[in-house]
Amino acid sequence: MKKLKQFLSSYIATIILLALYAFGLAAATFIEKYHGTDVAKSMIYHSPLFFFLQFLMVVNFVMIVIKYRYFQRRRWALVIVHFAFIVILLGALITYLFGKDGMVHIREGETTNQIALNTPEGIKYETLPFTLKLVDFRLIRYPGSESPSSYESDLLIGYADGKIQKTKVYMNNVLNVKGYRFFQASFDKDEMGTILSVNKDGVGRTITYSGYFLLLIGFILVFTTKNSRFHQLNTQLKKVKKACQSTITCLVFLVFSSTLSAQNMPPMNMMEAVQKNAIDPQHAARFGELPMQWGGRIVPVNTFSSEILRKVYKETTIGKLNSDQFLLSFLSMPQMWMRVPFIAVSNKEISRHYRLPDDYCAYFQLIDGEGNYMLIPKLQEAYSKLPAERNSFDKDLIKLDERVNIVFQLLNRQLLCIFPHPTDSAHTWYAPGDDLSAFPTEDSLFITRSVAWYLSEVNHSLRSGNWNKPNQLLQVIGEYQKKNDAASQINPKKLKAEIRYNRLDVFGHCQIGYFVLGGLLLFFSFMGLLKSQHWIETIIKIVTGGIFLIFVYHVYGMGLRAYISGYAPWSNSYETMVYASWATVLAGFIFGRKSSTITLALATLFGGIILFVSGLNWMDPQINPLVPVLKSPWLMFHVAVIVAAYGFFGISFLLGIANLMLIIFYDRNSLIPYRIKELSIINQLSLLVGLALMCIGTFLGAIWANESWGRYWGWDPKETWALITIVSYTIVTHIHLIKKRNNDWLFNLLSIIAFSTVLMTFFGVNYFFSGMHSYGQSDTMGGIIFYLSIPFVLISLLAVFSYKKAETIRTNHLIS
Repeated sequence: MKKLKQFLSSYIATIILLALYAFGLAAATFIEKYHGTDVAKSMIYHSPLFFFLQFLMVVNFVMIVIKYRYFQRRRWALVIVHFAFIVILLGALITYLFGKDGMVHIREGETTNQIALNTPEGIKYETLPFTLKLVDFRLIRYPGSESPSSYESDLLIGYADGKIQKTKVYMNNVLNVKGYRFFQASFDKDEMGTILSVNKDGVGRTITYSGYFLLLIGFILVFTTKNSRFHQLNTQLKKVKKACQSTITCLVFLVFSSTLSAQNMPPMNMMEAVQKNAIDPQHAARFGELPMQWGGRIVPVNTFSSEILRKVYKETTIGKLNSDQFLLSFLSMPQMWMRVPFIAVSNKEISRHYRLPDDYCAYFQLIDGEGNYMLIPKLQEAYSKLPAERNSFDKDLIKLDERVNIVFQLLNRQLLCIFPHPTDSAHTWYAPGDDLSAFPTEDSLFITRSVAWYLSEVNHSLRSGNWNKPNQLLQVIGEYQKKNDAASQINPKKLKAEIRYNRLDVFGHCQIGYFVLGGLLLFFSFMGLLKSQHWIETIIKIVTGGIFLIFVYHVYGMGLRAYISGYAPWSNSYETMVYASWATVLAGFIFGRKSSTITLALATLFGGIILFVSGLNWMDPQINPLVPVLKSPWLMFHVAVIVAAYGFFGISFLLGIANLMLIIFYDRNSLIPYRIKELSIINQLSLLVGLALMCIGTFLGAIWANESWGRYWGWDPKETWALITIVSYTIVTHIHLIKKRNNDWLFNLLSIIAFSTVLMTFFGVNYFFSGMHSYGQSDTMGGIIFYLSIPFVLISLLAVFSYKKAETIRTNHLIS
């Protein structure tokens, strides 16, 4: 019994329990993927063993507080943070034991007082102490789109005393009645009924929210009180920098290279022809300024043309033509473009099967001698299979078909919705090739003839070089748009901002700037360590200033995107990557002040890498309207905080690699150990900030979930992996407490390994698991795993070689 007590009051027990907890959570996500949610809950989440593990974690903390006299030592920040987690676990337990959650389904005109509750024994019905009558359900869509903007249910609440209350429930607007909370969850296909989720958990929710509040207070104290770990590390950092007054000779060599392969197409007469008959750039720009309806938004044609070219050709330009020139050229010379190989073919097997050129094919090459679409037989086979059963040929064939359909619709003058219907209740805009029967005869004739006339004049101008007539016709179409824009959807300022955003390519230029200046800063930082010369210091200051200017430009791009979309620019996978890049560089500036410019150089390079990944084909940069559940201020704070945490974790990942390489290149006569110690302290500081942000961000997400659909934790894969990330970094930040394992080599290695949980939380969940937080599964996940295996091997080699050298250095008592 004494040995058990000693073990439970030890830091070794803390690490073991945390590791078991993380392993159990990770296992549960894979069990859920392959065997279903119910199995995962019964085996892990709701199992007695898992509850017992969490109980042991609480016991371990309490016994450590008593053993190490944290109250007497006034370690209030530490005590409050850890006590907050106990309160949160207590709230979760009360919710599990006593909370109620279920659904209620009501058709328009019907009244009910029954709710269907989810229980471990199955569905049970409970009678409410009041009645609910659905007066009306509305699905509000974005103008001219099927995308939902809001779900709304008008209800009448009937009480036992005969009192009637009118109310409305919609996404992110909760109805509270006698302890029951109702949330807009779904609706019937005919849009004549509503489905509300219902939750009753006043005590558990209150306790849990109290835990969140204590957690916030605790982390504030961590960064402000003098006897906290953060303050101790800051003090150590000052001592290390004092001990190392002279410039330290060291070697840090990190090469980040990206190979962009430009595909050299053989000479093609039709491609050369369309390049020679290029639309005048100035007129194409005016054409690109024309407003149109696309994806539930009013956008400039320039946005539409950019997205079409990126989807069909997978590039932002085609030869010397920009996207506006391409689209207008295509519309005015469709017969020529049908013979131009510009439809991307990403599968060599498809190319061989249909005898198509590698990389790109022309539209006419997909039509056989009898005028039939060649892909149909194989497409039918692909669509008849379940998604999980489709091979790469099937998936790539479906994608090719999507590209061909875009071209087909453009050939029929569809998609280009530039004509608003003045009396349409959905405020729909139409393309000249659409069914125009809803328009008055006069308007439908104007739409058909004006576009045909305009394209004819474009062809004339290609020969004459005089673009006055097409310019006049664009003005006529623009006046028609303003006249018939009954919903006043056209916002000239936003349209101009979006065109500026498209043409500036802010994040593409930031990516290049971060790579170039980050590389230069790393190079000159290395030179400065070898030779302390004034001109090197001057160049470092200039390069640092350049990085700051690019950082400001990055902020400008995010602000511009936020203004255009009308919401915070971190609401989808592409935007969160852009934001993560910004947060990483910001973290570099914050910690770069405390150490050498190596930290800022690494952060800048990593910010460039993140932007490079965001620009890959499987990341969609399109600005889309928000789905209803994302229209919440809690979401804005949740994503902003949690992605900022990723930036600090990224800094720690690179500092860990830098330190292991410093260990490998250790020189007996150098002062490298001082630099290792300095960067290790910076690493610990960065991890503490990242862990605090990760905890706060995760629980802000829990509040968002509770206020949007009625439960603050549901073991969704995204939630679970966010918790695994917290636990993993908790292990890293606590490993120094075990004296036998308190060394710089192990800490830095763990800071590298822990970053894999961040990658899994963001990429793995979004593109591998399915869940409420998934941005959509990706067919390229296999390729991503392959490429991630390369750094895994390199890091393993780095760990082995650095370990051998670290043992030698430690023997001489030069590093811990």
